[in-house]
Formats: sequence, structure tokens, C-alpha cells
Amino acid sequence: MKKYSLLTKKKPEKKLLKPLKKRAGRARFGKITVRHRGGGVKRLYRIIDFGQEKLGLPAKVIALEYDPYRTAFICLLEYTDGEKRYRIAPQNLKVGDEIICAEQAEIKLGNRMKLKNIPVGNMVYNIEIKPGEGGKMVRGAGTGAKVLAQEENFTHLEMPSGEVRKVPQECFASIGQVSRPEHRYEVIRKAGIVRLRGKRPTVRGTVMTPAAHPHGGGEGKAPIGMKYPKTPWGKPAFGVKTRRRKWTDKYIIKRRKRKKHGKKS
Repeated sequence: MKKYSLLTKKKPEKKLLKPLKKRAGRARFGKITVRHRGGGVKRLYRIIDFGQEKLGLPAKVIALEYDPYRTAFICLLEYTDGEKRYRIAPQNLKVGDEIICAEQAEIKLGNRMKLKNIPVGNMVYNIEIKPGEGGKMVRGAGTGAKVLAQEENFTHLEMPSGEVRKVPQECFASIGQVSRPEHRYEVIRKAGIVRLRGKRPTVRGTVMTPAAHPHGGGEGKAPIGMKYPKTPWGKPAFGVKTRRRKWTDKYIIKRRKRKKHGKKS
């Protein structure tokens, strides 16, 4: 940790960038635990503030930037004490705008406050699950949750998936919708773009050997030879529930609608 002069009483500026060592999908002992990863361009990780450490301090947006590690844009904020931090940028936020994180604040784009102080009908993002842990939900490009109701100690939110869940009112959330909604329409023009993102080629299971995949084997273009498709590890694939029992299940009021595989909704 760097020391600073007691005469100036000026703390060193917090780092906004840091390098991340690439592991190419390998664990501690070199075994591949996540397939199809490796390569990619060299890039620095932007340290994003998902919480509310600067509670009550107003900040000014001095830049909107691209982040290679996430789908949405990020904004660089400069607080009144001179410190700079990155946050996820909401849609329609502009350079020069002022935002604040407080328990109760003006209902304004980018402002962050407790859910109990946000009126019904507003869109929110970067939502906490437990008070004080920082935003965990609704952080992807173009996403936003709608405040449906305030009931006892919980706020009812309609998630981007259509799921309705209860979140404690003491949790913080930001006003607005995450930037870059056009991300969902992005077309990958060539294989090289995927390689630059650190993804390696994926091969169909039907063209593998029986030892490598349950779908493998056979002469020529053979069917998978089973009633339902399986994963490379022999577990059922497509249409099978993969969510394990979680402590947050008790807060789900309405489940999201599941799309049937192979059929257009």
C-alpha cells in the first residue's frame, strides 16, 4: 500500500484498471473445467462500483466508455471529493449530468436509492439481493426491472425475464434502464470476432467419437440414437430445469415463462 504525505493529507487516487490473468478455462492444476476458452485480445479489467460506498456525495459524469468485459457501456464519475469511479451507465445518460447515491433522492436517471423510496412504475437496474452487498441483478445491456408494488418490508419487481419477485425494501437500486439495448441485435460477422473475444471453436456432438460424446459414433451422418439429447457428460439437455434450490426461491411470486425448444413463441 502506497504511503501519502501527512502535510498534504491527500490520499492516493483509487485504481480504476487492473490486469486479469487469463486461465483459458483451466483450474488450479491445469485441468480444463470450462471448454472452448482461450486466446483473445489483451485487455484490462475496469473496476466497477456496484455498491454505494459514496453515499450522499454527488458525482458528475465526465465520460461514457466501452467496457470489453461487459455488454453495457460504463460511465466515469467524478465525485465532489475528487475521487473517480466507474459505474454501469443507464440509457440516455449524458456527459455533464449529475447523479447521487442516497437513501432518498430525486427520481432522476442514474440516481441510486433504497427500493422503498422508489415510486411504483419506475424502471430500475443494478439491484441488490441483500442490503449492503452491492448490485447483483439486472446489469446486462438493455435490461431493466419494473417496480410493481410496495408491500410490508418488500418491493415487488418484474424482472426482464417476466419473473415477479420480492426484494427487501432496504436494498438499493438505480433509476433507469441499462444502456446499449441494441446489443441483442448484434450480428457476429465472422469467426475471427469470436476468437478475439477469447472463445475457441465448438464442435457438434454427432461428429465426435462415442468416447467423447453420447451423440457420437455411427457411419456417416447418423442420428443421436436416443430419445432425448444429452450433454457431453450424459445429463439431459434442452428443456430440463437446471436451477438448484436457492434461498431466494421463497421470494419468487411468479415464475418466468419458459420457451419450448425448437418452437417460435
